[in-house]
Amino acid sequence: MRPALCRPADPEGQRHTTVELAFSILLVITSALLILLVLMHKGKGGGLSDMFGGGVSSSLGGSSVAERNLDRLTVALGLVWAAAIVALGLLNAS
Repeated sequence: MRPALCRPADPEGQRHTTVELAFSILLVITSALLILLVLMHKGKGGGLSDMFGGGVSSSLGGSSVAERNLDRLTVALGLVWAAAIVALGLLNAS
């Protein structure tokens, strides 16, 4: 007699769990990268350019190229992270 928690093995269900696993791994990787990128952003005193020896700040008050690229990368990675969450939610709903 089969326990109630066991599912019958079907190829369709196996593919569904593989996709869920792929999105879960993507979510973990993007979460870790987002934590690192947010911590690299400029706070009260530092930032990416100051972290690597660029202590001379611009008198115009504008952000450096490194800071702008860091902003773009953070936003893009945030969008991938949000898409992975929505995809996992849709897969678990069905």
